[in-house]
Amino acid sequence: MRRILIADALAADAPRGDITICGWVRTRRDLAGCSFLELNDGSSLSGMQCVVEHAGAACAALGGVNTGAALQVDGALVPSPGKGQRWEVLTRAVTVFGLADPQIYPLQKKRHSDEFLRGIAHLRARTNKYGAAFRLRSQAARAVHEFFHERRFTLVHTPVLTGADCEGAGEMFRVAGPTDNGDGRGEEFFHRPCRLTVSGQLEAEALAMGLGRVYTFGPVFRAENSNTPRHAAEFWMIEPEMAFADLHDTMELGEELIRHVIERVLARCRDELGLFDAFVDKGLVERLAGMTAEPFARVPYAEAVRILEAGGKDFVYPVVFGMDLQTEHERYLAGEHFRRPVIVYDYPREIKPFYMRVNDDNETVAAMDILVPRVGELAGGSQREERLERLGARIAELGQNPADYWWYLDLRRFGSAPHAGFGLGFERLLMLLTGMGNIRDVLPFPRTPGNLEF
Repeated sequence: MRRILIADALAADAPRGDITICGWVRTRRDLAGCSFLELNDGSSLSGMQCVVEHAGAACAALGGVNTGAALQVDGALVPSPGKGQRWEVLTRAVTVFGLADPQIYPLQKKRHSDEFLRGIAHLRARTNKYGAAFRLRSQAARAVHEFFHERRFTLVHTPVLTGADCEGAGEMFRVAGPTDNGDGRGEEFFHRPCRLTVSGQLEAEALAMGLGRVYTFGPVFRAENSNTPRHAAEFWMIEPEMAFADLHDTMELGEELIRHVIERVLARCRDELGLFDAFVDKGLVERLAGMTAEPFARVPYAEAVRILEAGGKDFVYPVVFGMDLQTEHERYLAGEHFRRPVIVYDYPREIKPFYMRVNDDNETVAAMDILVPRVGELAGGSQREERLERLGARIAELGQNPADYWWYLDLRRFGSAPHAGFGLGFERLLMLLTGMGNIRDVLPFPRTPGNLEF
């Protein structure tokens, strides 16, 4: 006998005879003459029914087995006479690895609220909903890497610890050194203030100027005291950078990436998406399929503002030219006006960071945001400012210290070239793919203001 995953056993085209499976008990039903255990090992949405005859030797091991217990089951995989399942295991032996006291085990066969499950994040992966969410997360990450590999991008790993503020907003976590003097800046170790990165973009730009096409995919951190459903203190970012590229190339790449991931998830996560469509977001699968059926809309920022002003909506934040678009504006544009993803580009320079290329009108920058229904902003990027004098002036204009960016300025001194890229929030992509309304529910262990459990 050999141990196999339940997903593989359920996918079998014909009985395979003797097998060994392991998993946690989802349900136990005791009837006259036999007990039925539903075992799930996390490899699939469906579990495996294991039939244990009371007259057999295996029954002796079932004494304290209830929901949550971890077992190994040895038996024969046979066609199931029951409805809704192709196979079941006729059990010959049960090995109990660990029991779960039914009086205190918090996961029972009933629906639990998301708020309750966030409080037991160490156990929620055992539920159908969160098991599906985290398997889908894995498939989405796989699709991201496939996308860039197929286009000859080089995966690079950028620092988590940094001395530079990429966004210029100051919303960064300070890192204490081993001899912390109480201010949490870590000077003693690095001899200068140290922070957790909000983006790997600046380093990715440097690597793109030698490797051509690169991407990062890793955790970033933002010390923004925001408890909205779209923000977390620790999250994952996908950040491609391309040498010899402009804003148009960036918009094309962003649209292609989102389409690619949606298509792969639709093909590989049918059961998981079916669960989310049925219990989380009705119409999810149809909406996702629709996003791949036609090109994303594209509109300049000035036109987007005119659309919002003419829309007749009573926004919480009144629309004013020159403002950064709010979530309600983004959702209106993508979900109500265009009814599909939309790329807004050419933003006013005053509301964007120093590294974005100033357009010929000297009033806007070559920046873009990709907005999607229900979520709002999914990705943001730009053509980077490759002109040394312009970049230095922007750094000074925004009150930042040019000395902190000496190496970044060097990229414009030594073989400067047009280049562009974007950052896409992976958890926001997962919110789009699952229909989940809160970023905390697509992160295995969310870090938000006041929450550092697990």
